[in-house]
Amino acid sequence: MRFAGVILVLLPFASVAQVLAPQYPGGYKGNFEEDRPWEEQKAVLPPYPKSENLIKVDVGTATSFEFFVDATAVAVGQDGVVRYTLIARSHSGAMNVSYEGIRCKTRERKLYALGRGDNTWSLARDSRWAPIIGSRANRQQATLADDFFCQFGGIARTAEEAVRALRRGG
Repeated sequence: MRFAGVILVLLPFASVAQVLAPQYPGGYKGNFEEDRPWEEQKAVLPPYPKSENLIKVDVGTATSFEFFVDATAVAVGQDGVVRYTLIARSHSGAMNVSYEGIRCKTRERKLYALGRGDNTWSLARDSRWAPIIGSRANRQQATLADDFFCQFGGIARTAEEAVRALRRGG
């Protein structure tokens, strides 16, 4: 009877401890890096690209544009995102300039800013992460991810490593 009384006294404490304890399937896990939610670092816009810093990127024949990456704007962030300036030039000479990011771990892309005619940046209105698909519409991001920035399922360790891969052609 005395044992039953002790259990009745301790029962409320056990239920409170259960509510306050972190719930993990399979048991307790410590506060390890892989358990923390991913946080994107703030993107800092680079200087506007100059033609002498551009590296041509071959994305195949599925597009009528030529694509270039500004070698001075490639950055590999602590957050696992490769950021770069991309230039798309049509055969008539029209150019689209964008500052973008690729998150290798999730195979996603993000548009941070668009270039304007006066060589300044305009922040993107929609800067959500979107999946990279190998369609004609974003073949350039798929090529950059697969052949240069996210090789072998990882990520370029440094900006220099990513630029070397671009210069080599993949």
